[in-house]
Formats: sequence, structure tokens, C-alpha cells
Amino acid sequence: MTIPHTFIQELIARADVVEIVGRYVQLKKGGANFMGLCPFHSEKSPSFSVSPTKQFYHCFGCGKSGDALRFLMDHAGMTFIEAVNDLAQQFGMQVPEDDASPQDRARAAEQKQKQATLTDVLEKACSAYKKHLRDSPRAIDYFKGRGLSGEIAKQFDLGYAPEGWRSLAGVFPHYDDPLLAESGLVITSEDDPEKRYDRFRDRVMFPIRNVKGECIGFGGRVLGDDKPKYLNSPETPVFSKGRELYGLFEARNALRDAGYALVTEGYMDVVALAQLGFPNAVATLGTACTADHLQKLFRFTDSIVFSFDGDAAGRRAARKALDGALAMATDVRSCKFLFLPAEHDPDSYIRAYGREAFARYVSEATPLSRFLIESVREGCELHTAEGRAHLASNAKPLWSQLPEGALKRQLLGEIADLVQLSSSELTDVWNGKAIGSRPEAKGSKKYSTPYTPGKRFQPKEPPVGSDIAGRRQPASRADHAARLLLANTQGWDGLTHEDHALLCELPPPHGALFVWLESQQHEHGPQLWEALRGGVRGQLFEDLALRLMSGPVPSGDAEPADATPGREALQELRALLNLMLIDWLKKQETVALEEAKSDPSALQRYRELNRRRLKLMGVKVG
Repeated sequence: MTIPHTFIQELIARADVVEIVGRYVQLKKGGANFMGLCPFHSEKSPSFSVSPTKQFYHCFGCGKSGDALRFLMDHAGMTFIEAVNDLAQQFGMQVPEDDASPQDRARAAEQKQKQATLTDVLEKACSAYKKHLRDSPRAIDYFKGRGLSGEIAKQFDLGYAPEGWRSLAGVFPHYDDPLLAESGLVITSEDDPEKRYDRFRDRVMFPIRNVKGECIGFGGRVLGDDKPKYLNSPETPVFSKGRELYGLFEARNALRDAGYALVTEGYMDVVALAQLGFPNAVATLGTACTADHLQKLFRFTDSIVFSFDGDAAGRRAARKALDGALAMATDVRSCKFLFLPAEHDPDSYIRAYGREAFARYVSEATPLSRFLIESVREGCELHTAEGRAHLASNAKPLWSQLPEGALKRQLLGEIADLVQLSSSELTDVWNGKAIGSRPEAKGSKKYSTPYTPGKRFQPKEPPVGSDIAGRRQPASRADHAARLLLANTQGWDGLTHEDHALLCELPPPHGALFVWLESQQHEHGPQLWEALRGGVRGQLFEDLALRLMSGPVPSGDAEPADATPGREALQELRALLNLMLIDWLKKQETVALEEAKSDPSALQRYRELNRRRLKLMGVKVG
């Protein structure tokens, strides 16, 4: 789905960021802006500023910033498309689809209506299960026996599905309604479509909600020892266990307060941990942690701790989680692995040793880098050449999945040390090169050439304003940043929220270009310039983008095999953004000092801004 840029701009123009943010944050007028406690981190004095003139929010404490769409994405965990649809719905606007036929749009509208109807059906069942719980002493005793309070049961909307084959017939007068089967609440016999019965019977019920709080499915646990112990809703138009996480809606604020997400293995783990002081826990739904799961979590936090049992099954589950996490383990994200003693789950461990002991366990969890090394060296005898070669073979597919950056570079060095090779020799082995085939071995001299989008060679950029290959290079920092990101769109995901705000807030045409780049990244992921070229046609920034990326680009020599694609360009981008951020902070300091004349609280903002600027400049701050 491609949403026209003009529609997005019109939508943002209609939305009042003060009104949107004010629905979630208590704001008070403070000078020209509105101030409040930041919803993205814990604080006692307001450092969260919302500007009605710039239609932007910014936190001087944690650096989070953006417009109304970005707030919905960061605070509610929505995707870009979901945020656009949500905001458009608030203003009664129809989201256009440039590349959709009338038939496709009709099908999409029908699907959207069906999803809304299914969630209504599931919400009605959820209310019925909650009522049945109040009338079932046996189910209440089960939850009490697990140490749960009535408050926690209410928070998670826990319920009970009574015994009997057709209990839901008392809730839904039209028990033969196809929506009951499509929602997963009722099973229809394959042999006799007229024969129907409830899927969940005599089970305590755990409603599964999406990030918007809508009930999309259920998990049910037997009260005794019957099998299966846990039963989930089937895949439906509104529920996919490979994309949803139990407890994410309830934990969304706690994730930001705690600073990390604790991924567990079951419903009871999540509910019990919330009861015992860890409301930042979520659980997968009977499946390994997928890329979709991680993408959702990384919208709320940059740190994830996977919690597993210490037995063989727990190690296997952890290895699957490692495979899913590798592609998202950027330099600004953290993934760790927690292995409890075999006889404990999180609930039993906290009850046996206390909350602080479990918190220490979490803080000492195994980092992804160490767990990767442990996994690839398992079964390898490193005192033999064969064992080291085996480790090198094990490591290649895992290391290759890591995104480019310092973490990948450091792990290359660690793996190379273990197999007793240099980094360049190890990458030669992985790339099938013969010994002595590297250009350096023949006495050739390396030299830099301009960046070629899509090529593996990523050289150092020439100085700003220099001429090369008949093309004038960018003459401003904004030009230079735009060119680097157009050529390396994968670098966008590695930037901070503050970087995004800094770029998107630039005057046109640069700011409009970066806003468009962000929307493209959300919708399509990293793309080569050749793929982006058509999208800039007719945009306000078309001339700028074509100028920056025009002209012939020499192919140059191939880069050494151990070099990181785009690494030097992205390093230069980071240095460039730091310079731009220093300039921006200087301007904000001036504004804060001016506001301090009438608002003493602005002095605190000035100190925070000054401290951050000096830190970026490498000045030690006491």
C-alpha cells in the first residue's frame, strides 16, 4: 500500500499535535510551548515540550521527538500505515491508495469491515468469560492458588469458559452465525456443518489484545491435567500468533519505564510477573520469537531480554530466538538471554528468592554477542585445527545475518581470534578466496572512489564541495546527509529518534525529502537509489534529489572482503549528524535562555541542552 505524500502532508497539517499528545500526556502552557512529563521515560520534572507553532514534540531528557504521526507510532506502537489510518479516521478522511484498483480498494474495505466485526464478536465473548469467572469458585480458586489478585485479573481481563458444549449460545442468540466460527470461538464439524460447539470449554481464559487494545483471540488453560494444557485461538483475519505478543498492550507503558522488554514463554508467566513487580513482560503464543514480534517490541524499547528455562528445551528455544534477533541487532539495540535454573520459571524463582534476586538475574543476562559465540563453539574442539575450522563454518551463517555496524565488526574479530586467523583471512575463507589472492598481498595500493549505490565497495566520501568525475559534490551538511541516506537507505533505521526529528524538521526541500524517506522506509524497507528514483518524480524535492544523485559514478576497485558494506558512508553520516545536532542544540540553548527571562523552569532545559552539546563535542561534563 502506497499512500500519496500529499495526503500525508495534508493529514499532518490538519492534526494538532498538542491535541493528539494531550490525549495521553497532561500538558501545561510554558512560554510558547506546552510542557509535560515525558511518556517515553520516567521523570519527576517536565522535560517534554510540545510546540503548537512547529507542530512538533521533543523531550530534552531522552531525545524522543516527532510529529503527530510519530507520536502515535512511538507511544501506541503503531506501524506507519496504522498511524496514518488511525489519524485519518479521527478527521473523517479516506486514505487514498495510488496503486490500488477499484476492486482492490473494495476488497480492502470489506476486509477492514470484517476485522472490525470480528473484534466486536470477540469483545462480547471476553465480557461473557469475565462474568462467568465471577460465578465460578473453582476458577477463582485456581487463580488465587497461582497468587493472582483480583486487581491483576481485572487488568488482564481474565475469565472462564464454562463446561458444556454450547455455552456461547447464551451469549450469541444466532449461534449459527458464520462469524463465530471465523473468529475461532466455535468449531464446525467437517462432516456436518450444522453440528457446532464451543472451542473453549472448562478453561480459564486469557484474552489476547493487539497494540490498540482490541480483543483478537484467546488462550485457554485447563484447570486440571487434561490435554492440551493450553489451547489458543486459531489463525483468523485478526489474529496471527506469528505477529502477536500476549501482554504487549498491557505492558506498553511499563516497557518504557523499565527500559527493556522481558520475553517469556507463557500467559501465566506474564500475568504472574506483573503481579510480582515486572509489568514489562510479554509472551509469544506457542511459537518461536519471530521478526514481526521483535519489530513490534523495538517500537517500544531498544532492549529485549529473552527468558528461558535452563533445560535443553530452553536452550533450543533460545537458539531459535537468536536466529530471529540477529538481523535486528543494530548497534543501538540490545538483546540478552536469561537462563533460569531448570527447576524454575520466572514465577517460581521470584517467589523462592525475591524480586531483587530476579532483577539481578536479568541484569546479568547473557548478551547476544556472547550467546552467539557460545552457540557456534558448541561441540568444537578448539585445541585442534579441525575444531577451529568447524567453529568458523558454524559462525558464518549467523555472523552474516547481523546488520552492518560496530557489533558485527567486533564479533568478526572475536571469531577470528578463536579460529586463530586474522579478520581478513577469515573473510577470505568465508568468501572462498585462495590464500594470497588479496590485492594487498600483491603490493597493490588501496585508494578511495565515490560511493556506488548497490555496490559492495563503500568508500570514504570526498570533502564537501569537491569535484569528482565531473560532478559537484554536496555543498551543505543537509545536502551531504541527504545524499548519504539516498545512497544508503538502510542507515535510516540506525538513526535515533532525535536524528529523525533533526532531519525532518529542516526547511524545505530538505525536510520534505527526509519525511518522504522515512515513509518509504516504513512502507518498503531499505531500497536502492534506482528504486527510489521513480518515487521522487513530481515531489517538491525532486530537483534536489536528482541533483544530488545525478552524474556518472565510477565503479572503482572492489573493496577488501573484510570491509563492511556502507560502513564508512554510515560512519560519516553519524559524524555529520553530530555536527548538525551540535548546531541545533546551540540554537535551542539560545531559545531556552530567552524563555528563562519569563519562565525560570527554562533554565533547567538550558542546562540539559548545554550538557548534551558538550558531551557531543567530547567535553567531559561533571
